[in-house]
Amino acid sequence: MERYDSIIIGTGQAGPALAHRLCGAGQTVAVIERKFFGGTCVNTGCTPTKTLVASAYLAHMARRAAEFGVNIPCEISVDMKAVKARKDRISRVSREGVENWLRNLEGCTVYQGHARFSEPRTVQVDSKCLTAEKIFINVGGRPFVPTIPGLDDVGYLTSSSMMEVDFLPPHLIVLGGSYIGLEFAQIFRRFGSEVSVVELAPRLLAREDEDVSVAVADILQKEDIDIHVNSKVTRVLRQGNDIAVEIDSDGSRSQVLGSHLLMAIGRRPNTDDLGLEAAGIAVDDRGFIEVDNGLRTNVEGIWALGDCNGRGAFTHTAYNDFEVVAANILDYQPRSVSDRIPAYALYTDPPLGRVGMTETEVRRSGRAAMVGTLEMKRVGRAYERGETLGFMKILVDKTSERILGASFLGLSGDEVAHSILDLMYANAPYTVLQRAVHIHPTVSEYVPVMIGNLKDLQ
Repeated sequence: MERYDSIIIGTGQAGPALAHRLCGAGQTVAVIERKFFGGTCVNTGCTPTKTLVASAYLAHMARRAAEFGVNIPCEISVDMKAVKARKDRISRVSREGVENWLRNLEGCTVYQGHARFSEPRTVQVDSKCLTAEKIFINVGGRPFVPTIPGLDDVGYLTSSSMMEVDFLPPHLIVLGGSYIGLEFAQIFRRFGSEVSVVELAPRLLAREDEDVSVAVADILQKEDIDIHVNSKVTRVLRQGNDIAVEIDSDGSRSQVLGSHLLMAIGRRPNTDDLGLEAAGIAVDDRGFIEVDNGLRTNVEGIWALGDCNGRGAFTHTAYNDFEVVAANILDYQPRSVSDRIPAYALYTDPPLGRVGMTETEVRRSGRAAMVGTLEMKRVGRAYERGETLGFMKILVDKTSERILGASFLGLSGDEVAHSILDLMYANAPYTVLQRAVHIHPTVSEYVPVMIGNLKDLQ
């Protein structure tokens, strides 16, 4: 039995940073990684996909070059092997950086292998048994693949296996019209694939307001992406060299034919093979580890951080999980995940930056509120860049004058959203931002203008 002060299972965004803090406090720490250091973000999530987004954006803008008075005297083509090589190189640098950091961290011992609980304080890694008073689970998640008749017979891709694609699919069918699916849809359309998106819900991005969903759909359709909403997949099958996806839309049956199939239905936690039952750790009906607002499980001395706890599912929320745990157990400063304001982005082009409540949620709350909107075509910076698609929207509590939420679909929307988010964390009234003098020409300078257009939410 090898004894440590703490054991960390998994090296996603929360794990390495926590190991650094624990070792810095004089603890001995065992870090266990089953496969790739850095977790989803570094290997199959943010880093590689945004690298692909960058390549796709450049191809798209090169095709638009003549609009800007730039002549490219040849047809634009994409070298998929070179695109993948660039993506692999960038991910590898991040992955190796995380591994080297941990292996050279004083007080930290790295184990590579599959971790499984045998008791509440004991973890087995292959033939080794480790024990500690504190154990932190940071095992992340993986793509969810539903049961669909014929799926195993035709073969399919996921957001993970897409990282190995070094060719151009002639026609990519994406099952799932949400964040992951739409990013891949636009990426491969811009690389040159024909793309179809099939979504079960009545509209894309069902969690967003309808005006946002409609605008995103319009943007994608302008790029000739074929969209099928309110469509239940009943079966998939091979038809010659093609994959046929049979869909039912309100009783009307049809087929979508393509060469490759991407499953982008959602994600599930990597908790089903950890031996959690041996430790008595409670999970919900979807497999997420149940935690309180301090990320403690029902078993004393065991915490769950990152995607496996169902409290965020983003890189930034996973890192904040580390901050919450470190503050509570090392700094003796009470912090809670309930203090977190929802914030995330969709990295289509243009991107969608989202903070706080949606308009739908505000309406459901029944509070008196105001809303302000502004189309991106009114923004000078966007007009000059030739990127005027999208709009901004902000929601304000009429009584407290506090910002409730905002949506920024447009140029730099993922960055501009932070001006709203920071004010919300400061718990300051919207009038502070309305009176701010922003730099011209930027997208952010139009946020005070939008606030000046606030009207009662009817």
